[in-house]
Amino acid sequence: MKTLSVKIPDPLAKWLLGEAKQSRRSRSDLVREALEAKRRGNAGKQAKRSLADALLDCGGTFDGPGDLSTNPRHMEDFGK
Repeated sequence: MKTLSVKIPDPLAKWLLGEAKQSRRSRSDLVREALEAKRRGNAGKQAKRSLADALLDCGGTFDGPGDLSTNPRHMEDFGK
């Protein structure tokens, strides 16, 4: 296995150390995993997440019924 030295900003280094301690894994292991995920094209799983997943943090911020089909008035022009 090859060795790579990388300079990262202090906030990122602190975050990485915290993640390593919390997951009881090495920082190198976490970085290797992130690089491998990026190489495979699914880093962070944000590139292929659904619209519903993207809008999860917006839940509860809209007024109105959760399902517009609950009121027949909302379905009057459906399919026209």
